[in-house]
Amino acid sequence: MNVVISVRNLKKYYGTTKAVDGIDFDVAEGEVVALLGPNGAGKTTTVEIIEGLRKKDGGEIYYFGKKVDRVDQSIKSQIGVQLQKTAFFEYLTVRETIELFAGLYNVKTQKDQVERLMDLVSLKEKAKSRVKNLSGGQLQRLALVVALVNDPKVLFLDEPTTGLDPQARRHVWELVEELKQKGKTIFLTTHYMEEAEKLADRVLIMDHGKVIAQGTVKELVRSLSMDSYVEFTTDNSSILIKEIPNIKEIDHDKLILPTTDVEETIHMLLVRARSLNVLIDNIAIRRPNLEDVFLNLTGRRLRD
Repeated sequence: MNVVISVRNLKKYYGTTKAVDGIDFDVAEGEVVALLGPNGAGKTTTVEIIEGLRKKDGGEIYYFGKKVDRVDQSIKSQIGVQLQKTAFFEYLTVRETIELFAGLYNVKTQKDQVERLMDLVSLKEKAKSRVKNLSGGQLQRLALVVALVNDPKVLFLDEPTTGLDPQARRHVWELVEELKQKGKTIFLTTHYMEEAEKLADRVLIMDHGKVIAQGTVKELVRSLSMDSYVEFTTDNSSILIKEIPNIKEIDHDKLILPTTDVEETIHMLLVRARSLNVLIDNIAIRRPNLEDVFLNLTGRRLRD
């Protein structure tokens, strides 16, 4: 595979805060890579440095095999960027906004090209609507289409579905999958596990400025070496966490216990709970997932 982006020992510090602390990764042509991490992990800072919106304090960035000290116009013409929040001119229409951004990229767009872009993100019926009248989901789709106006080779999506309702979120997912089929290279940040599992060919997990794990979803889940998880609720999580090794809290009074022997684990759990006079309820058995990987690596859930 051709490597489109390489990052080596990338660093960005704010005083004593290590926002990005010496990270390394590659992004191959045509793949979707998801950068996972909680708020404050360093995701947005990392992406903004690669996009050329923020200066690095150390490390190297390579685009298309060439070292880049500064992301200049030649690189920017080949990438598209959807930020977490995009400020549009409220009184422009959807069509006018797309044409404006095309002009900023010095891209000449014919009427039929603008029509195709709007159709791609299901905004054709909103062509004459002013930006101020669009819903949150429509604004996100507009932000995506202006990131595509220059037909980029690489697309950066920074938490593209934050704040969207489930239906709008799934529509964005469909768009990303369609772009992937068209051969676009996509680098996205997210704090939705389901989003990463659905879209990503590879996942990078970031916490406290470092990439602490990377691989396909299957590889990361396999690294747990666990067949199943026993998930349950209780009226006294603190005593169970103290008395039973490997139990982790995933929500208020909701716990999980990894196991390679479900029957033995449930029997042990019920016997110990009875001896401690603790109520166990809502027992469920499930396969491990990406959330479990993150919890195992960091001791907390992604959304915490």
